[in-house]
Amino acid sequence: MEQGRGASMKILWVNSDFLHPTTRGGQIRTLETLKRLHQRHEIHYAALHRPSARGSLERSVEYCTRAYPIAHQAPPEFTPRFYRQICESHFSKLPMAVLRYRSSALRRLVDGLTQREKFDAIVCDFLFSAANMPDPGAAVLFQHNVESIIWKRHAEHARTFLIKMYFQGQYDRMQRYERRVCQTVKRIVAVSGADAHAMQSLYGVRGVAAVPTGVDLDYFAARPRITQPSTDLVFLGSMDWRPNIDAVRWFATDILPLIRRRLPECSLTVVGRHPTAAILRLAEADDRIHVTGTVDDVRPYLWDSAVSIVPLRIGGGTRLKIYESMAAKIPVVSTTTGAEGLDVRDGENIALADSPQAFAERCLALLRCADARRKQSQAAWEMVSACYSWEVVARKFELLLT
Repeated sequence: MEQGRGASMKILWVNSDFLHPTTRGGQIRTLETLKRLHQRHEIHYAALHRPSARGSLERSVEYCTRAYPIAHQAPPEFTPRFYRQICESHFSKLPMAVLRYRSSALRRLVDGLTQREKFDAIVCDFLFSAANMPDPGAAVLFQHNVESIIWKRHAEHARTFLIKMYFQGQYDRMQRYERRVCQTVKRIVAVSGADAHAMQSLYGVRGVAAVPTGVDLDYFAARPRITQPSTDLVFLGSMDWRPNIDAVRWFATDILPLIRRRLPECSLTVVGRHPTAAILRLAEADDRIHVTGTVDDVRPYLWDSAVSIVPLRIGGGTRLKIYESMAAKIPVVSTTTGAEGLDVRDGENIALADSPQAFAERCLALLRCADARRKQSQAAWEMVSACYSWEVVARKFELLLT
């Protein structure tokens, strides 16, 4: 797919998937950054393509000059092929999360492109894509998370000994792989100062710069609210991602009952694609918990809620859901892990709490006081509007490629 456009740089961008349908935070971050870069530069986008992702190739013209798709379908979780891949991973030095997206065809394509074309910059988007880079040393790594930290936290919060041992093994593999890639690439772009510092201290790398996540303020602009919110609490996030699954289960089991001791009718809406059976069972057992599954537009769910919750215990990078809630003028209650890497101030533009009791108290304080909600959400909106537009973010990223 080609689209003529003069450009000051010719950039090869390698990823593990195409960007539509856009359902994950990392996809949003890449899409919004690339859209702005595409206005000024020639973008060649090489990535794995799921044949089931309808419209993904057609819409790639929104962010690239030419697209190079390689058909690939990672085994869906909890299927025979998935468990077979887990068994195979025990005989590999690579972590399971990397094996799922390794493609000799994409590696050959990238090798051919770099030999035929003269690129001013090469971007390896996500750590997983490095397995498909013939020469990672020539690339800038766009590192959306410190992946090993995620697996370490999975091990810390595992519910059984066997699961803990599995996560510990994946953490060990991921840490070795991440160290090797980070020490090899030309430069690393992290999504927060916290992530940049973590990679520097864990892996002894110096060429790490932080570019914050942005938000589309006009898109999330809060509509005038005429009636009361239709739900008290809302959670946004892909519900097939383990940290989000853990967050919702922990909130529903350990925190929501504490809130309901004083607000018995408190409701929760969980908005995100592919909810697991465990998440669906929460809604089946409680008529005040609603699970939407995939939605075309998350904004109405934000606008119709009183408080946005981010009870993450596992994760890294930055939380798009927090900036989106702030842009929609919905106050946020988060764990410190959930807000890790964000320039936020507890008690001013966000409420932070890590224990079930403290998290419940912060939610109750906002649910009971409309003035407190307005004050916190206004401070948060002023912060994101001043510092985190996507154009500002893309310009910072652009400078790191020159």
